[in-house]
Amino acid sequence: MKNLFVYACLLMGTQAFASNNGKAVVPDHGAAISARATALTRTMAQTVQLDEGQYLKIKQLNTRMLTAVEDLKARFSADPELLDQHMAEAQFRYEMELTALLRPRQIAVYHEARENMTALSITR
Repeated sequence: MKNLFVYACLLMGTQAFASNNGKAVVPDHGAAISARATALTRTMAQTVQLDEGQYLKIKQLNTRMLTAVEDLKARFSADPELLDQHMAEAQFRYEMELTALLRPRQIAVYHEARENMTALSITR
């Protein structure tokens, strides 16, 4: 999941940068997080075949996770070690909540997709 999450964040950042012709823009964090959560959830829905109820719950989970990540980055930007620790804890909670929302077959597909995603596949 960490790789999928990182990939989705990188993808969203790249798309935002490209859509503004390379100009950095100060985003409306609520709208940006909502857009990123929607894109991440759509990707997950296609990969693990979410039903409508799961889609809505996972979108809320993704929104909470992305909001938490932004909050952690702001709070712990001066201490990278502490930031990494809190990010790992947030990631663990996210994984646990996500696992609770998915069926066993979906969990297997999700883990397979996560394992197949590498840094090399992101750059291609």
